[in-house]
Amino acid sequence: MEYQLSIAEALYPHLKDHLTMEDILALLEKPKTAEHGDMAFPAFQLAKIFRKNPAQIASELQEKISSPLIEKTETVGPYLNFFLKRDMVGKHVITEVIEQGAHYGESDFGKNQNVPIDMSSPNIAKPMSMGHLRSTVIGNSLAKIYSKMGFHPVKINHLGDWGTQFGKLIVAYKKWGTEEEVRANPITELLRLYVKFHQEAEDDPSLEEEGRSWFKRLEDGDNEALELWEWFREESLQEFNKVYDRLGVSFDSTNGEAFYNDKMDEVVELLEEKNLLTVDQGAHIVDLEKYDLNPALIKKTDGATLYITRDLAAALFRHRTYDFTQSLYVVGQEQTNHFKQLKAVLKEMGYDWADDIQHIPFGLITQGGKKLSTRQGKVVLLEEVLDEAVAQALDQINQKNPDLPNKEQVAEQVGVGAIVFHDLKNDRLNSFDFTISELVQFEGETGPYVQYTRARAMSILRKAGALDAQPVEEFNLSDDYSWEIIKLLQEFPETVQRAYEKREPSVIAKHSLHLAQAFNKFYAHVRVLDEHEERDSRLALVHAVTEVLKEDLNLLGVNSPDEM
Repeated sequence: MEYQLSIAEALYPHLKDHLTMEDILALLEKPKTAEHGDMAFPAFQLAKIFRKNPAQIASELQEKISSPLIEKTETVGPYLNFFLKRDMVGKHVITEVIEQGAHYGESDFGKNQNVPIDMSSPNIAKPMSMGHLRSTVIGNSLAKIYSKMGFHPVKINHLGDWGTQFGKLIVAYKKWGTEEEVRANPITELLRLYVKFHQEAEDDPSLEEEGRSWFKRLEDGDNEALELWEWFREESLQEFNKVYDRLGVSFDSTNGEAFYNDKMDEVVELLEEKNLLTVDQGAHIVDLEKYDLNPALIKKTDGATLYITRDLAAALFRHRTYDFTQSLYVVGQEQTNHFKQLKAVLKEMGYDWADDIQHIPFGLITQGGKKLSTRQGKVVLLEEVLDEAVAQALDQINQKNPDLPNKEQVAEQVGVGAIVFHDLKNDRLNSFDFTISELVQFEGETGPYVQYTRARAMSILRKAGALDAQPVEEFNLSDDYSWEIIKLLQEFPETVQRAYEKREPSVIAKHSLHLAQAFNKFYAHVRVLDEHEERDSRLALVHAVTEVLKEDLNLLGVNSPDEM
């Protein structure tokens, strides 16, 4: 961003009567090809102001421009193209990266304000499936990006630990389960019972009523129902934590749905006080017609509350507890309407902070183009996917570097990293089909490719004895391969800001791929370790690449082993 500012400052004296600095900065763009320079200013917008052809305006501006950072300018039609002084910019960028290390790209923009992030939220008594991966890793990456931007993220695992499904599970356990089988293999057995309940209920609809009846007993505090529910919850959490540990994900709160059981009465009372509740066919609703939304169903005819009642209670609790500046819900895009209703009801209640609530939707992971469904038993277990990815990573390490120390640890970092990276390199709103064999490759647009690139760069530094190299006094790289890397290093802080503004981790993943590709081109064409007047500059460049690739991967929640 700094050299864009320098270019804008060079243009401003000649355009200040018509454009602000912000206008000029907004107009600057990167040319599609390197031959057209490092930055371009299009003169179209000035044609009406100056009543001249844009190409003529660009040409006249070229004669007036000068700056210590600008090597030369060229006009191509209506564009004024700028070429920067590579050695000067290069030295500045490399010095900044090496001196700041992991802090490069940090900002105090967020002023340490709280941002609760509702993420992951698996259902108790069901296994962590691939369906839970996206919310978990997108939420974790956003927490890291927000932290880098100076916010204080609060990661909340809003566990699905309440609802009629627990009544169904209790029925299934009492009819077809045994304590021994559940204790021996809790999640697998609880899933089997859950699926069996739905299969049997297709032929015997009375089971559904039995399930509802047991859930009512649970809500009423029945000892047997509560004991079974607490047991299912405890067993499930232990299993979930094994997966979270492997993903490197931790939480600041695991307050799930059950936590809000005693907080929903207040919501109903507040709605009644504000005359927002109306009765429709025995159910209590909030009319949202003015928002062009269906009514929000707050209480069913039998008095049972719904998800939105609980989410209203959670929103109130979080605002009181964290006084948040933003509150994120990393939940699939099929829940978009629910969050529109949630915000609308809060607005009707007079809470302007409803505008600070943001739904962060995402697409589906599919298999063979079809959605995965726990109810039908079509579940791809996340732990099994991680195991398979790690096994494939170990195979590749054994082929490429059989004498690598800590092979198993590196394979875990590479295999798990491959799954996380593949998810996050996709724009979050896109759905994608999942094929594990494509993910754990050391070539192509994969996590292992980026990890391997950094490990290769670390290997160069080890051979040179330059792992702790300091910035060089004289930086003299101006070749195209080095310059491509320098531009990408310089763009990193701006990339973090863009990822924050778009709530989009794929922006970081794509930056890491571009930087890895640029480095591998450099590595293929430049002999870094040869005795040469540019040797120290080249090593400093390699050092800077290791720092930024590591931070790219860190922001995605992916480890970067020093050796592979």
